[in-house]
Amino acid sequence: MFLDEIARYKREEVALSRLRLPLDALLSRVGNGPFNGTRRFTKALSAPPRDGLVHIIAEIKRASPSRGMIRPDLDPVDMARSYQTHGASAISVLTETRYFLGDPGYIAKVKGAVDLPVLRKDFIVDPYQIFESKLLGADAILIIARLVGRELEAFVTLAHEIGLECLVEVHSKDELLAAIDTPARVIGINNRDLETFSVDLAVTFELAPLVPRDRVIVSESGIWTSEHVEMVARSGVNAILVGESLMRAADVGKQMRSLKGLPAARGIPAASGPPAAGGRPQRHELDPVKWGEPEEAGELYEHS
Repeated sequence: MFLDEIARYKREEVALSRLRLPLDALLSRVGNGPFNGTRRFTKALSAPPRDGLVHIIAEIKRASPSRGMIRPDLDPVDMARSYQTHGASAISVLTETRYFLGDPGYIAKVKGAVDLPVLRKDFIVDPYQIFESKLLGADAILIIARLVGRELEAFVTLAHEIGLECLVEVHSKDELLAAIDTPARVIGINNRDLETFSVDLAVTFELAPLVPRDRVIVSESGIWTSEHVEMVARSGVNAILVGESLMRAADVGKQMRSLKGLPAARGIPAASGPPAAGGRPQRHELDPVKWGEPEEAGELYEHS
C-alpha cells in the first residue's frame, strides 16, 4: 500500500540524513536558520477571508503518484508570487522528492519571495524531520494522522515547542478524534484516500460538522470549481488546500477567482458540474462536542 511504501522510504531517507547531518548538529542549527520568525499559519486562516467564501492554501506541486506529472516547467518562486498576488492566504510546498518530485530547498525560495505563511507538505515519520522543517524555514508542517499513529500528539507537541504550527490531516472519524485530542489548531480533512487515491467530497461533509469550533478546518483534494467550494463551505470549512487545479491552470489568477466565486469569474466554465449540495447544515449550527453519527452526506461526488 502507498502509505506503507512511502513510510519505509522516508525512514530510509531520514537514516541517510542523520548520517549527513547528525541530530546533535541539526539541533545546534535549528535556531540559526535563515527564517527564524514564524509567520502565523493558523491566524492567517482564522480571520474571515478578504474575498470569497474560504481561505485558499495554494499548493506548489510538480507531480503526484495519482496524477503523474502536473507542471514540468514549475518555477516555485514565480508560482508563489502569483499565488500571493491573486489572494492566497498561505502556500503549501511539496518537498517530497521521489513521489512528488519536490525539493526541500523550495521552502527557502518561496519564503524569500512572499510574505505568506509557508506549509511544508511532506510525509513526516520521524522527529528529525520536524527539526529539519524548522531549519528549512517552514512556518507549519503537515502531519498525517494515519501515518504517525500513536505518535501524533508527541509530534504535534514537539513542533509547537520549536515554533512550528501543524496541519493534522485526517480521512476518518477515528483519525479526527485523535487529531482533536492534540494541541493542533488546524485540522485538514483529506477527501483523497491515500491508499486507493479515490476522491470523495463527502468525506468533508461527514467530518467537518464534528470538529469543535475552536479549530480551523481545511478541506483538501478534489476541489476544482466554485461549486465545490460552496459545497464544502456549507459544512463549516474555513479554508481549502488546492494544488492540481491551480498548477494545471493556464491563468492562475483566473482560476483563483473562479474558485472564490467572485463576480468577475462567474462566467468561467467549471471543470465539471458537481451534484446538488443537499442543504448541509453549517458547523456553527451543530453541537461541536456531540459525537453522534453524522447526517447522510447525500450523493457522493468522486472527482480526481
